[in-house]
Amino acid sequence: MALAETHPAGDDLAQIRESVRALCAKFPGEYWRVLDRERGYPAEFVTALTQAGFLAALIPEDYGGSGLSMTAAAAIMEEIQASGCNSAACHAQMYTMGTLLRHGSAAQKARWLPGIASGQLRLQAFGVTEPTTGSDTLALRTTAVREGDHYIINGQKIWTSRAEHSDLLLLLARTTPREPAKKRTEGLSVFLVDMRLAQGTGISVNPIRTMMNHATTELFFDDLRVPAENLIGEEGQGFRYILSGMNAERILIAAECIGDAKWFIAKATAYAKERVVFGRPIGQNQGVQFPIARAYAQMRAAELMVREAASLYQAGRDCGAEANMAKLLAADASWAAADMCLQTHGGFGFAEEFDIERKFRETRLYQTAPISTNLILSYLAEHVLGLPRSY
Repeated sequence: MALAETHPAGDDLAQIRESVRALCAKFPGEYWRVLDRERGYPAEFVTALTQAGFLAALIPEDYGGSGLSMTAAAAIMEEIQASGCNSAACHAQMYTMGTLLRHGSAAQKARWLPGIASGQLRLQAFGVTEPTTGSDTLALRTTAVREGDHYIINGQKIWTSRAEHSDLLLLLARTTPREPAKKRTEGLSVFLVDMRLAQGTGISVNPIRTMMNHATTELFFDDLRVPAENLIGEEGQGFRYILSGMNAERILIAAECIGDAKWFIAKATAYAKERVVFGRPIGQNQGVQFPIARAYAQMRAAELMVREAASLYQAGRDCGAEANMAKLLAADASWAAADMCLQTHGGFGFAEEFDIERKFRETRLYQTAPISTNLILSYLAEHVLGLPRSY
């Protein structure tokens, strides 16, 4: 039984979900298995999503986008995952929109958004994390120094996924040394970097092989020249700008986790009905039934929080706590469902052809990224419960 969904006028969620499922049906398990073996990028899948307008969901129609709500965008991400596909290859194009849409100038939006909406440009890379600072974003060391009509950028980023497959990079760098900054959150600025012009003339991109096919990299900046007109918003206010994008990121990835959980639950339920051992379906045994039922209940509870966070976001209300809780609960639900599904299938769950081991590896990521579970708990403890700051 599905939850009834409320949505703004113009968002036909049932039709959107059906359209996403139909598109994903053209990219079955074997397509993803081949890419997983080769660590290949799903270019055909990303192109299909772009041409269908799904990756431009949050871009206003004035710029060639679909002009949909966050609830609709979350539904798109959820259905991709529930269909057995992997939206991690392109989901950043959704949530990086928040920074550009909310804080970019009219000229910047007119210059970049139509190309992104049409698929002529890909904005799928987000350069924030650094190897020496990790989740301590305010301590980042990459610098951007103004020199005439350009900023000169030096430093390093890590876990910048899809940099090899992106035309544009949203980059956070320090424009004011940490000590003179009036506030801890000031002194950081956001830039839109044209990777097509920068590679080989200031950026080095090194792939990082990981346990899942995530196309992640580390970036090195060596006197990279970025036009001053590519600065988004005011200099020194970049940390505040990316926070709205991070809320969108957490909501959309939470929706992906709900989709993963639904895929695992459907897979386990079908197998438990069909698999006969000792003369009876294994799904007749409570030892198999109960974990599936518990995973389902956990997923439904997390689904409610994801929808609440999406509703608050699209209403322009503060949703930091809800976005964090949505990501926490949905990631826990997807990981619990993944573990349950693997256990339900026994040895077959480890076989590549069932796709479970691939999805198992993919969904495990969201216990750690894009924000770790522990940091979410620290945020809730301090900002919601009023407990002393722990870091």
